[in-house]
Amino acid sequence: MSSIRGLVIADQATSDGWEVVGTYEVYDAAQQAVDRLSDASFPVENVEIVGRSLRLVERVTGRLTNTKAAGGGAALGAWWGLFVGLLVGIFSSGPAWLGLVLGGIVIGAFWGAVLGFIAHWATGGRHDFASRAGLSAESYDLMVVEGEAERARSLLAA
Repeated sequence: MSSIRGLVIADQATSDGWEVVGTYEVYDAAQQAVDRLSDASFPVENVEIVGRSLRLVERVTGRLTNTKAAGGGAALGAWWGLFVGLLVGIFSSGPAWLGLVLGGIVIGAFWGAVLGFIAHWATGGRHDFASRAGLSAESYDLMVVEGEAERARSLLAA
């Protein structure tokens, strides 16, 4: 194994016809490596980025109350109401069109608020926070189809 510009060159082969040509600590570095291969006219359809040692990371973004849940539901409902109002409005003309769109927004916001409130209230306080979940990996292996590995390694080392 040798190291070039933060890239660890691996000489291990996998059993399914893919070979690891580099390991990166961050996903952006693996993406940049694929970009370099693409810029060198390497057939990137023969490349995979594989995350190793995956873990779920949930980032808490704030406290969630019944009021905030109702507000979020109202906003989502208003968007759906706008969509339905525009869809129905296609088949009308004149001032009726504006009434359909505005009516859709108001009705959507009302029912979205009601459903958002009920959905949060039904949890009984077990999940009183808003969050975003995503996957994170300890490292990212850049893999290519066997037979293309040496070419990929030389392009990445250049």
